Amino acid sequence: MLYSTVTQDELENAPEKVKTLVKNLKTEFTEFLETTSEAVDLATEYITEKVVGLAGFADCIHIALATVNRADFLVSWNFKHIVNIQRIRGYNSINIKNGYKPLEIRSPREFKKYEDD
Repeated sequence: MLYSTVTQDELENAPEKVKTLVKNLKTEFTEFLETTSEAVDLATEYITEKVVGLAGFADCIHIALATVNRADFLVSWNFKHIVNIQRIRGYNSINIKNGYKPLEIRSPREFKKYEDD
């Protein structure tokens, strides 16, 4: 799991079961990402290109960090600014334009394992 100060800030208001899940992750499966100028520049471009408004800048940093660090997935419950097909297309068009691979943005529901009947 990649995480940053943005992730830490979001976890402050998360349900206890989510906080517990994250706290119980083994450190060898986690990596802290520093906010870099590369990520800030990419996040700023998301705003400039009107993928989201200025109020969504923290979300843009989150997405930019995942993009520049080549995350396999970005998993979020934020359906307004992140897990939204129009926004995903906007983020990824900018990512591709800047030479990054598209970012797979998904909701946690897509990772739930269902038992066969």
